[in-house]
Amino acid sequence: MFYVVLLAMVAGFLAMRLYSVLGKRTGHEQQPLPRAAEERSIPVTIPRTIDAAAEQRTIANRNIDARAEPGLRSIIAVEPGFDVNQFLEGAQAAYRMTLEAFWKGDADTLTDLAEDDVRTAFVEAIAAREAAGETLDNRLVTIERAVIADASVSGREARISVRFDADIAAITRNEAGEVIAGSLTDAVETHDIWTFVRTLKSAGPNWKLADTDEA
Repeated sequence: MFYVVLLAMVAGFLAMRLYSVLGKRTGHEQQPLPRAAEERSIPVTIPRTIDAAAEQRTIANRNIDARAEPGLRSIIAVEPGFDVNQFLEGAQAAYRMTLEAFWKGDADTLTDLAEDDVRTAFVEAIAAREAAGETLDNRLVTIERAVIADASVSGREARISVRFDADIAAITRNEAGEVIAGSLTDAVETHDIWTFVRTLKSAGPNWKLADTDEA
């Protein structure tokens, strides 16, 4: 199964908090979106018949933190077709799509990309930004690295946290088009952790963003 983390993403912050989402501090930040209560992980026993090749793919991948391996093994135990490399490729594509949709104020696209609470916060942030007469002129320069930082299974819900190290050029303009924060000539190093969720053995292959945090 090809796990493209397509329709999944981003915990929003109130309008001017974008730099906080991306790991940058300015004088314009607002408070971040309250994080959903964390669920206790329930260990899943890995059957002896687990696909050895699938498990080896997980162990050999260099973009996996050691603490994430038990959770990934649990996911593979339920869905042997899970592929770490494909998941990471999809996660990076979703990271870019979500940021660009937020920057453009594309609420319709964000509706498809995020869990309900995250989507609501994003839409509220866009509305607050528009009410203030501000626009974002941002660009994702590059994703330096994407690493699976953690993974777990609780019941049938799988959670995977990905750390993104990226360079972003960003500015905020006021209603007159004047720059009030940031710079498009100097990219900012950002370090974020996005957590994706999916119900295992469900018909839909897509993961959704459940939470974001600074790394």
